[in-house]
Amino acid sequence: MRSRLLPLLILFLASTELVAQSAPQSPEPGPPSTQALLDRIQQLEKRISDLEDHERKEAAAQTGTSNSQAVTESSPAQVSAMPTQAPHPEHAGSATEVREAAIHYPSLQIRGFGEVDFSATDQKGSVSGFNLGQFVLHFASPLSEKVSFFGEVSFTAQPNTYELNLERTIIRYDYNDYFKLSFGKYHTPISYWNTAFHHGAWLQTTISRPQMVKIGGTDLPIHFVGLQAEGNIPSGRLGLGYNLGVGNGRSSNFAKAGDSGDVNNNRAWLANVYARPAGLYGLQFGGSFYRDKLTPQTGINFDEWIASANLVWDKQRPELLAEYANVHHRDLQTSRTFNTTNYYVQLAYRLPWQENKWKPYYRFEYIHRPNLEPVWDFTGTAAVTDLVGSLVGVRYDITNYAAFKGEYRNFRQAGEPRVNGAFFQTAFTF
Repeated sequence: MRSRLLPLLILFLASTELVAQSAPQSPEPGPPSTQALLDRIQQLEKRISDLEDHERKEAAAQTGTSNSQAVTESSPAQVSAMPTQAPHPEHAGSATEVREAAIHYPSLQIRGFGEVDFSATDQKGSVSGFNLGQFVLHFASPLSEKVSFFGEVSFTAQPNTYELNLERTIIRYDYNDYFKLSFGKYHTPISYWNTAFHHGAWLQTTISRPQMVKIGGTDLPIHFVGLQAEGNIPSGRLGLGYNLGVGNGRSSNFAKAGDSGDVNNNRAWLANVYARPAGLYGLQFGGSFYRDKLTPQTGINFDEWIASANLVWDKQRPELLAEYANVHHRDLQTSRTFNTTNYYVQLAYRLPWQENKWKPYYRFEYIHRPNLEPVWDFTGTAAVTDLVGSLVGVRYDITNYAAFKGEYRNFRQAGEPRVNGAFFQTAFTF
């Protein structure tokens, strides 16, 4: 740049000198001295240097802008995967290979739940003190984009050992939101509580489950082994969903499922429909039917029909849980029928102060069993009648993953010792 401008500068100075010599004399001062011309040359050279620097900066800025646009226009996956040094073309993987490398199958995740309990009651035969309750592990692992596995095991403290149970083991294929097919062992979806709050006590507001869905109880089948289809029903803002299942019925011990096979070679089935309206957050209501054949003794068979309904408003302010179930048994030899009625209502409210950590609650429960119901007491020697009880308590969330609960219970059932006392629990998840 300077080599091109220098001849022009010399020509300009020469012409200026000629003009000065040919101009007529005037009273003005004479032509500039040699020093003045040298000063002007220095000023012009400085200006030329400044112009050249400005041109270099503009060229560098344009180059940087074009490079940044090229990087921005490339995909985020390409930018994040860009190495420090560009690899040889034969070593560069395709987009599919990069995506598959980022997602690993299987990808096992484990979550645990635990509890420490304390009880003090005046129930005859009871012993006050501490116990560890259940220690529960959840295992979840995607096997592909649409196939996943879930498992749940529990350790329950016994006088001389720990009882280990496989509570759930499910492999599920998610075709879409409207159809998901799974096989394995489930918590039977004929009760809201049974599928919303599993074996981890931290999941539920209270210390104990309602008697109708008590772990180890016989009123409702807690577990179910078979296949299940579930999903959403196209219904707009009504938010309908369904569960359909077929599998083994109860085992000879009615508190357990047919893990090792169906005891009477008769499949049980269930159907559940529920609604979650989009305009009423936290509201759910629905109903279920369950059908099975029971064999309490060899040669003695009963049809079992269970109809249930639930209404839930789970907004924390308030929390309302209400469920009803009627268990209908029919003797296939005599055609005699027996109906057991179960229901509970639970209210809770999360208080707005102290970072919403306090949550008082109350629950009322009722179970009516007919006298000498042959399924529940097939020996015919004891009368099993009503159970009525209430509990009141408060939950305090120590952290987002641990809670302390204290409650008072008062339950009575004919022929059984009355339960009247205080219970405390520290429940946590990790």
